[in-house]
Amino acid sequence: MSAASQVWHDVQEIRTRAPLVHNITNFVVMNTTTNALLAIGASPVMAHAEEEVEEMVSFAGALVINIGTLRGPWIEAMKRAMRAASGRGVPIVLDPVGAGATRLRTDTCFALMEAATPAIVRGNASEIRALAGGAGETKGVDSAHGSDEAVDAATALADRLGSTVVVSGAEDVIVGGGRVRRVGNGDVMMTRVTGMGCTATALLGAFAAVNENTAAAAAHGMAVMGVCGEMAAERSAGPGSLQMNFYDALDTLTQDDLGRRLKLEA
Repeated sequence: MSAASQVWHDVQEIRTRAPLVHNITNFVVMNTTTNALLAIGASPVMAHAEEEVEEMVSFAGALVINIGTLRGPWIEAMKRAMRAASGRGVPIVLDPVGAGATRLRTDTCFALMEAATPAIVRGNASEIRALAGGAGETKGVDSAHGSDEAVDAATALADRLGSTVVVSGAEDVIVGGGRVRRVGNGDVMMTRVTGMGCTATALLGAFAAVNENTAAAAAHGMAVMGVCGEMAAERSAGPGSLQMNFYDALDTLTQDDLGRRLKLEA
């Protein structure tokens, strides 16, 4: 089966099964990531109250944890949800937004990974370097490094956790299952729309919900993110219209689109 056919199989599974993706994410991107999950065919829920996260995750196909706007009660809710997900075999996707920028963010990531092991960690190069124990210079929550500068850090983190690690960048790097995969799709205009990295993390939750091979799920999710970003950019005058066109691209994506555009090196 070709790489495009494998990615398309997961897209069809998402559209057929509409997996529930439980998100504990940040205020900035809730609407954005919800719309993206709906457009790809998943069923999103945003639930962060300590009193309900364990019950909510029991219904979910995947749990997405995004630390973009942290508060104490949210951190506790994240821990509870992750423990519950781990106990039920629900895959966890962690987005360590701004790890390395402040002690709160970095320490929270380590505490969450201690509470339960994520199936997938997706971040930019600086965030992944920080989690691996190296220098993780950031510009706020943006990376000061390219994805290629974090391959060794991603490999070390993947080995330590037994997880898949995704480094987002001009070229996305996916480390897991004893392999390094690279996705060359995407468009520079995507960097001018807030929340696109968080959207990628949410989409990985949908793919992890339908594909037990988390390294393959992560590669397929990043490929769809990049391909749809390219399609949206071609239809857009600027970043405002790109976001709208990105949702449309997720909704209308075809196997032929993947066959013509996919740049996935495994």
